[in-house]
Amino acid sequence: MIEVQHLSKTYGSATAITDVTFSVEPGEILGFLGPNGAGKTTTMRILAGYLPATSGTAKIAGYDVHDHSLAVRQRIGYLPETPPLYPEMTVEGFLHFVARIKGVSSGDRPGKVTAAINRCNLTEKRQVIIRKLSKGYRQRVGIAQAIVHDPPAIILDEPTVGLDPRQITEVRNLIKNLAGTHTIILSTHILPEVSMTCSRVAIINRGQIVATNTPENLMTQLTSGAGYELEITGEALLAKQMLQQIPGVSLVESMPHHLHLGENRSWLRVILEPGKEPGKEIVATLMRAAFDLHEMRRVNATLEDVFLELTTSEKNSPPWTNSQIETAQVITEINSNVEVSEAITEINPNIETTQAITEINPNIEQGELP
Repeated sequence: MIEVQHLSKTYGSATAITDVTFSVEPGEILGFLGPNGAGKTTTMRILAGYLPATSGTAKIAGYDVHDHSLAVRQRIGYLPETPPLYPEMTVEGFLHFVARIKGVSSGDRPGKVTAAINRCNLTEKRQVIIRKLSKGYRQRVGIAQAIVHDPPAIILDEPTVGLDPRQITEVRNLIKNLAGTHTIILSTHILPEVSMTCSRVAIINRGQIVATNTPENLMTQLTSGAGYELEITGEALLAKQMLQQIPGVSLVESMPHHLHLGENRSWLRVILEPGKEPGKEIVATLMRAAFDLHEMRRVNATLEDVFLELTTSEKNSPPWTNSQIETAQVITEINSNVEVSEAITEINPNIETTQAITEINPNIEQGELP
């Protein structure tokens, strides 16, 4: 459904992404992970037709993003980090407007709008003015505008940013319900969101893809965080020293615990070297030294361990700063906005070009347009 091959984007001498390659199968949810400034948003904007790539190709539903930009835009739903909403419109009125912009025929428009409202659980809010909605509901409206034309592919950039835990759960469940009938790319740096929502993960760091796999396989392959947690009675410092001498043990550390364990009782975490399993030796060492072992449990690497291992390095800082990125994007986005406006007017010639630009970015006053 989505094929990205050797995608690169530069702003002058600054490189945002380099040789980005990944694919997303039909009905799949791909978690696009990376630290701030890693290139997630740049990649999403290229896929959405909002920015041109410097080199490489991206295809959605068989259409090249560059060569068939209008066809791609008709087949994707895009939710940027800040939902593109008009606060003075009602939910239903806004969705009718978006459906018209996206080329939904007048006969199909009411059914498409109602379907989007129902899927996003907005039925009770359909006549409410958007500015009166909570942030969680505004995020739902943002997702509704992305799916109102029933696109085969949906691109969501940080859809749960700034939400409280309950709102995050609601949006997460909504995204999971969209899988199967839609192919979804979910860009985020919130790791629990990926673990609970995505069937596969692509991790980007410093503009390059460093891993692509299922969360389970990534956690299995990268075992630097695997080991054991032990509850013992005895001198913790002595136990740590003894366990540290066992072949295959990388690190032994004390664990804080919120419960009062009693005198001379403590928790230890034993981190193992990759591929090593000295569980029997650990138990034998403690028994020989007359330690009481109350509990011993296996702990595998988490997605957080994987993320940190793949995105933390001692390499030099990237050759650009966030302010440089934003400045370069502002310059290039002027041209890409004109392309978007031309595409919209091709869908509906009754819309003026300047009107189309302000509809894409309502923060731009018409008097400020070039």
